Amino acid sequence: MPYFASPADGTRLHYVDHGPADGPVAVFVNSAYLGSEMWEFQMPRLAEEDLRRVGLDRRGHGRSDDVWGGFDLDTLADDLHGLLVHLDLREATLIGHSMGSVEITRCLTRHGAERVARVAFVAGIAPGLVRTADNPDGVARDAVPAANEVCRRDRAAFFRDGVDAFFAVDRPGNDVSLAYRDHVVDRALISTPRSTAAVQALIAVVDVTAELPELDLPALVTHGTHDTSAPLETTARRAARLLPGATLKVYEHAGHGLFATHAEQLGADLGQFMTD
Repeated sequence: MPYFASPADGTRLHYVDHGPADGPVAVFVNSAYLGSEMWEFQMPRLAEEDLRRVGLDRRGHGRSDDVWGGFDLDTLADDLHGLLVHLDLREATLIGHSMGSVEITRCLTRHGAERVARVAFVAGIAPGLVRTADNPDGVARDAVPAANEVCRRDRAAFFRDGVDAFFAVDRPGNDVSLAYRDHVVDRALISTPRSTAAVQALIAVVDVTAELPELDLPALVTHGTHDTSAPLETTARRAARLLPGATLKVYEHAGHGLFATHAEQLGADLGQFMTD
């Protein structure tokens, strides 16, 4: 299995790399708690377009090393940039779900866009979830640590209790089997307790509002109307206004897990975005 060493501290990070070595490449940046397997519906779709597909398992997630440190946003951004350098990727499209959106943002503002042609935020949390002067309707700062404490006490129950809302299974058309929901919970539990807690602590404070206007390149923002993890109005709509070259596509009835419930629509939108 392919690995590379983080340029920040040498942590061994796992990645997947499929498709032609030359031509357009999609680099997938995962949600919190999940590894690159979360993109199982999108990667085959892009394969039909003969596009290269690369995915990175965040430290403490998937098959990457279990480490204690390095969960600050700068280090996570350095890990992502390290993959681009390791594979010498050019003209890449960075596609980030949820927390992946802020890692992409910091990667570009920290390292520049020399290797990147465009970005896509899929149910992203960018610019940030918590209430600030720029985001008065955001989540109260004390609410996030309270939820994180619930997770610390019983991670399995936290993921199990939240998975139905994650996929908005109460909404029309969101037909996600119980078996698949169990699979996602099982994959989330592979993320280490330390990485889970550290990522949740980061989400509780992250704010890239000032950085998004610096991303002067084509951007696709896709988001669901029923995303309870990252509400549409305070995340995607704000991101689309702040990104100079953004196109916002709103998916009716979709929740945070639209990569599964709206897999065909998302795959088509990503393929078109990369090849237009």
